[in-house]
Amino acid sequence: MRIGVPREIKNHEYRVGLTPESVAELVAHGHEVAVQAGAGDGIGAGDDVYRAAGAEIAPDARAVFADAEMIVKVKEPQAAERAMLRDDHILFTYLHLAPDADQTRDLVKSGAVCIAYETVTDTNGGLPLLKPMSQVAGRMSVQAGATALEKAHGGRGVLLGGVPGVHPAKVTVIGGGVVGFNAAQMAVGLHADVTILDKSSSALERLSNHFESSAKVVFASGAAVAEHVAQSDLVIGAVLVPGAAAPQLVTREMLSTMQSGAVLVDVAIDQGGCFETSKPTTHADPTYVVDGVVHYCVANMPGAVARTSTYALNNVTLPFAIALANKGWKRALTDDAHLRNGLNVAHGKVTCAPVADVLGYEFVPAPEVIA
Repeated sequence: MRIGVPREIKNHEYRVGLTPESVAELVAHGHEVAVQAGAGDGIGAGDDVYRAAGAEIAPDARAVFADAEMIVKVKEPQAAERAMLRDDHILFTYLHLAPDADQTRDLVKSGAVCIAYETVTDTNGGLPLLKPMSQVAGRMSVQAGATALEKAHGGRGVLLGGVPGVHPAKVTVIGGGVVGFNAAQMAVGLHADVTILDKSSSALERLSNHFESSAKVVFASGAAVAEHVAQSDLVIGAVLVPGAAAPQLVTREMLSTMQSGAVLVDVAIDQGGCFETSKPTTHADPTYVVDGVVHYCVANMPGAVARTSTYALNNVTLPFAIALANKGWKRALTDDAHLRNGLNVAHGKVTCAPVADVLGYEFVPAPEVIA
């Protein structure tokens, strides 16, 4: 199979779909890989490194899309990229379609087979291709929140860990999954006063056993969310409903109860955000203020640590990319139900039920499209 890797064009996105090591693996399996010139610069891998791994260097994205059978990316295709998709393309990348009607419409129109990293599953019910980026984003959320709390960045001027004789910052993490766990770990490590909210009894038990007295673990009732948001210096939104839009748990009304200069970091912004006042921002302009509360809603947080993120992502995506290239998409998805769960759009049909439900498309089960 001929595989194409375009340079990412989303604002301040420095990751790349395949590392040189992943290219070498695919080439060893008999496949051809074309990498756009400069695609790996953000991870410190120049064109010569990719050539040494067996890749052909394409001059631009148009050349990549024109020749490839499978496109491997990181972020959702931007409008210019969607215009180059064809009905004989396989697209393998993050999509996050539920809050993105324009992208969904364009992918349906293209006829391409679009497999989303974030809905591929595993035997434990987890999301293995989302997990490493959730780990990165969870850890980065605390760094970003700590910076936003500085007075020069519009915050309250509070140090997360405080100092002897001065209270540490109050940090509330809403959601105790992968993002929330990693955010809490970082905040606890910085000696903040940390509370984690979740509705799952098993998650509450797991978090309580892990953190013991170093973090408080509370059931996420509406009253509890409102109470802890009001008291917090930093609130991290770490809620995920796989494939669907994130529920908005912090309302505009709640902002009036918060202290001026408090910070909200919405890690769920890829799925529409879990704060009512959230809107996507970029690394170039990461924050804005609503009712005195600083919002950080960067939609590609892991892109700022591109090398770490790219290698962590390739560790989990490469086996699936090899399977798709070796077998073709129909056989690969037939053989692997977990990879099949990643199919979101194919041949003009929406095959992810939450996306179809939110955006008003007819849901067509993946096996029907494969058949």
